[in-house]
Amino acid sequence: MKCGEKKSGCGTAGGVKADDKLKMFTEDEALVRRMSDIKHKILVLSGKGGVGKSTVAVNLAVALGMEGMEVGLLDVDFHGPSVPTLLNLKGELLKSADGGGIMPLEAAGGIKVVSLGFALGASDEAVIWRGPMKMGVIKQLLTEVEWGELDYLVVDFPPGTGDEPLSVAQLIPESDGAVIVTTPQDLSLHDVRKSINFCKQLHIPVLGVIENMSGLVCPHCGKMVEIFKSGGGEAMARQMGVPFLGRIPIEPQIVGGSDAGKPFVYFNRETEAAQAFIRAIQPVLQLQEQTKPETSRIAPLPQPSKEKEMKTLKIAVPMAAGSLCQHFGHCEQFALYDVDADKKAILETTLVTPPPHEPGLLPTWLQEQGAELIIAGGMGSRAQELFVGKGIHVVTGAASEAPEKVVADYLRGELTTGANVCDH
Repeated sequence: MKCGEKKSGCGTAGGVKADDKLKMFTEDEALVRRMSDIKHKILVLSGKGGVGKSTVAVNLAVALGMEGMEVGLLDVDFHGPSVPTLLNLKGELLKSADGGGIMPLEAAGGIKVVSLGFALGASDEAVIWRGPMKMGVIKQLLTEVEWGELDYLVVDFPPGTGDEPLSVAQLIPESDGAVIVTTPQDLSLHDVRKSINFCKQLHIPVLGVIENMSGLVCPHCGKMVEIFKSGGGEAMARQMGVPFLGRIPIEPQIVGGSDAGKPFVYFNRETEAAQAFIRAIQPVLQLQEQTKPETSRIAPLPQPSKEKEMKTLKIAVPMAAGSLCQHFGHCEQFALYDVDADKKAILETTLVTPPPHEPGLLPTWLQEQGAELIIAGGMGSRAQELFVGKGIHVVTGAASEAPEKVVADYLRGELTTGANVCDH
């Protein structure tokens, strides 16, 4: 061997030092172990910037949280991390966990959040990092964040189909698929086709396309004004053979809520735009339904008249004007009944006034009251999922009778239920 030649085989492996190779193997193993605690990994992509990708990612994550799911949101957009602003977490910094990992922050709807914005200094500081450094930071976040067990991890990607999105996509093992955001203009639709082909080349399923900024609902007459035209996203999705998840109209409240750090879908659930977000997550929710039965959140309804080991049970009944309230969200009080399941008897009755109605608040509040079962006239399916997520079972279709009679009939196994009169 000539002087100056590098010796191979001893301390190196294919040009990579043995120590470096061991480190890479250890990091990859840690990444796979961390990701294995997450049931479903959803990537939110866009072919170009400025289409509202981060707004869609935030509202999709919050909407999943409102359905009772354990959700994490990871923002890996180096040059425009918008998530801290959108969730009122601007100025927050990453914190270390006791075990040396990274602790996520918590935002509206109980979702866990980590953003590259938490790792930067001033919010207007430019990120001038080369590829290997960016890759290292992304890998560190995926490996070290203490998410715990999640139903969903929503990942807000950098825009485009360049090196950064490619690196992130390759680092996330076995992702369930991508939600791709576009606007109706031809320029955006052209770039979205690239995103779809990007997913196909990486064997990432496309869960669907969302057309954002799809028309404006006039605040005066209620008619739809097609500022950027609409329908292009749906037509493009059909041509590309991928699902279309829906249109999100331009809504001034979305802009105001985003600037104020108030997720639109959480604070304005009854609007058409919020309902469009909620409809858009249905294919994502179906991923959870496809998991094994033992991982399902929906437990069997308790039957105190038959379950002899169940000694006591706390039943909540929504009330209005002294009777069971047919519309759950409009109730004036709750009657809480402590019952003896064996003797089929009411032990104690407590009347409580609920807090002002806000999306997702009553399930947590009733859980704090110790409720294990709700008997109602009508309740929307989404609300039912939220209660089930808190371990509270739901019976719907009960008649507007005195709450004591409803509970007594239930304990005797004689409660007659009809249609769910308020399924929205």
